[in-house]
Amino acid sequence: MRVDVLGDVLALARVDASLMATFDARAPWAIELPARHGAAFHAVVAGTCWFTTDTAPPRQLSPGDLVLLPAGIRHRLATDPGLPTRRFDEDLKRSLIRPDGELVLDGPGARTRILCAGYQYATDITHPVLGLLPPVLHVATAQPDSGPWLRSVLDLLAHETRSHTATGSGTAAIRLLDLLLIHVVRAWLDTEGDTMDPSWLRGLRDPVTARALAVLHERPGHHWTLDTLATVVNVSRATLARRFAHHVGEPPLTYLTRWRLDVAARRLRETALPVAAIAHEVGYASEFAFNRAFTRTHGQPPGRYRRHTTTG
Repeated sequence: MRVDVLGDVLALARVDASLMATFDARAPWAIELPARHGAAFHAVVAGTCWFTTDTAPPRQLSPGDLVLLPAGIRHRLATDPGLPTRRFDEDLKRSLIRPDGELVLDGPGARTRILCAGYQYATDITHPVLGLLPPVLHVATAQPDSGPWLRSVLDLLAHETRSHTATGSGTAAIRLLDLLLIHVVRAWLDTEGDTMDPSWLRGLRDPVTARALAVLHERPGHHWTLDTLATVVNVSRATLARRFAHHVGEPPLTYLTRWRLDVAARRLRETALPVAAIAHEVGYASEFAFNRAFTRTHGQPPGRYRRHTTTG
């Protein structure tokens, strides 16, 4: 199928990446990073460190290890998990930052270098990708399948952060962070995806469900029925209904309704198209039916939603 469902959802619910810091420290050191709005990300490019959260035991990170915290929970990084921590706040950041933008902790011991980034998104709603992930994703570039690709992106990102004065380095780093997020989610799905609750993201692991999702994303405005969708996916109606519900947790047409309204919400935010045109585009025969469905899902009619999201 031509449509990349993961990319489609990420594009719809925009995630804005930003490089927070390149952390360069020599042992011994230990810092606590408070909870933040949005996701947090760390990638070890040299040396080792220990990563700890309030709900899980310490785990050691080596070069090539990446951790993503989709909800930005509080966590700690240290050369030894037993060391007392320093809270990483704006005062500490100002005291550590160098003119080249790196955060440096001097010490007598071994050196560790970590790329730290953040992903911002609207936190008043559950993000359709990050909200489905566990509190911590730990991915290693030593994995045989996805590892080499992850390592390539990470190496490029490390290069761009070292070449911060080069033309376009800031933009390149942000684009690479976008790409890295996709690779991290993909690598986690390949190894741990079966452990997650039913959702569209888990559905990408099943070939039949993944084909059905791609068809719905490619043509959300088409007048789909379970029979016509099953025909396009080339399975029986019963097989499609069973596998889709098992992996996604809801019937295909229920998922389609929600996706249509998500697409419509983006069109309302980002275009000046009339409501009637958007309703037709996402498969509603009448503006009245669209208004009613949109209000039921988003808590306000399309016109009011557009005014609130484009002015505030």
